[in-house]
Amino acid sequence: MSQQINLFNPRFERQKHQISARAASQCLGLLFVGLLVLSVYGQRKVAGLEQQESAVKADLAQREARRDKALRDFPPRHKDPVVAQQLAAAEAQQKLLQDATGILGRGELGNIQGYASYFRALAQARVDGVWLTGLHIAGAGNDIGLEGRALHASLLPAYISRLGQQDVFKGKTFASLDIGPPDEVAVNAPAADGKAVKAAPYVVFSLQSTRAAAEAAASAPAPQAGGQR
Repeated sequence: MSQQINLFNPRFERQKHQISARAASQCLGLLFVGLLVLSVYGQRKVAGLEQQESAVKADLAQREARRDKALRDFPPRHKDPVVAQQLAAAEAQQKLLQDATGILGRGELGNIQGYASYFRALAQARVDGVWLTGLHIAGAGNDIGLEGRALHASLLPAYISRLGQQDVFKGKTFASLDIGPPDEVAVNAPAADGKAVKAAPYVVFSLQSTRAAAEAAASAPAPQAGGQR
């Protein structure tokens, strides 16, 4: 006994999709419209860029025209050697003035503030029985020398202490203090009647800030009685 079995199923057969002519024409129409829109947009964009380019070129041309006119009206000048020399001399002089100002500010050439403060300090440090006959201040006040007289040598420590209390003398030291009798030649010189003058009742002193100044003061001639220098 035999039986035929049909295993064919139409659903498993490859289906053929067919587009109608109307649908195809619609698709082509839409594609054409899209391309047309893109073309118009591109043309407008290019036209805008071309206008911008033209405006930039026109502005550039105006700027170049103004530059050329300025060059014609104000041609560049060549450097004048005389002016260059004068400028170099002025710069050199300015540098010299700056260096000089720095030196003066540092006090290398002396005391630019004056010496009035020293005279005020000496007046305020006055001690009865002590008086000055000579004052020496060199440079910026680093070299100071005092010469004077005192009724008694015991008055000099108090005088030196009073000096040290003054602001202008604070921090300064003295290298030497010489105390002695007056110059014998001046004191014991014969009077008009031929008699010798009695010795003066005072001592002379020399107060120097440096040893070199002390030696110079010792070698200098002593002042006459009552004299000042």
